[in-house]
Amino acid sequence: MDHRLQGRGEEPKSVTHHQHEPTGTMTTTLEFEHTVVSRGEWLEARKELLKQEKELTRQRDKVCAERRALPWVKVDKDYAFQGPNGRVTLADLFGKNSQLIIYHFMFDPSWGEGCPGCSFLSDHVDSARMHFENRDVSYAAVSRAPIAKLEAFKKRMGWKFPWVSSEKSDFNYDYHVSFTDEQIAKGEAVYNYEPTTEAGECPGSSVFYKNADGEIFHTYSAYARGDEGTLGTFMWMDMTPKGRNEESTMNWIRLHDQYGNAPEDGCCH
Repeated sequence: MDHRLQGRGEEPKSVTHHQHEPTGTMTTTLEFEHTVVSRGEWLEARKELLKQEKELTRQRDKVCAERRALPWVKVDKDYAFQGPNGRVTLADLFGKNSQLIIYHFMFDPSWGEGCPGCSFLSDHVDSARMHFENRDVSYAAVSRAPIAKLEAFKKRMGWKFPWVSSEKSDFNYDYHVSFTDEQIAKGEAVYNYEPTTEAGECPGSSVFYKNADGEIFHTYSAYARGDEGTLGTFMWMDMTPKGRNEESTMNWIRLHDQYGNAPEDGCCH
């Protein structure tokens, strides 16, 4: 906002924005023109946008209520994973809480490091856990890579959340985030509730509830951009003039220790 125009009733102007970057960063620069108006005209436009923002908030609250009202499915399999100290069951991951969020972290057993996009989301987790774990919600990440690889990458990234390996389990396949070539060939692979022809790993989250009798129920799963609301970085960036400042979805995302010295292919998913 050019405050020199405040109260002068002048015609809207366009200004060109330039950004000069430090050498070696991976930030994308956008050059664009934008309308500049008086404070009064800005306030009128802002109030109109506020109406839409309030409607979006009400709609989000409605969708969240409908999500909580979804019917549940009883989990009949006794899923077991490998943790740093040995065998861990799905029931164990609840800890003292009755609700469990599982993040399906993309980490194929053959990979040397985790998916940058999943790592980006995971950078947001530990600070949130400090709060929601005190409101009857537990969290764990699950990947097919062996536990030694998960532990090494977790240490490198500085994360504290529980992370277990489903390498010898059907868990990833049953919750539609990993697919075999055979599943693809038979047309049996489904991702985000639609058929897919992409073998390998995909991201997502699944939510479970455990009752007093120890029975476990699957209550919800979200895939693709369904987890986007957990990304505080994007929520902050969405308030800025350049938004997410990207040519395509998450193309600028890197492991947080690779900014300034990153490969050009960007996020792996």
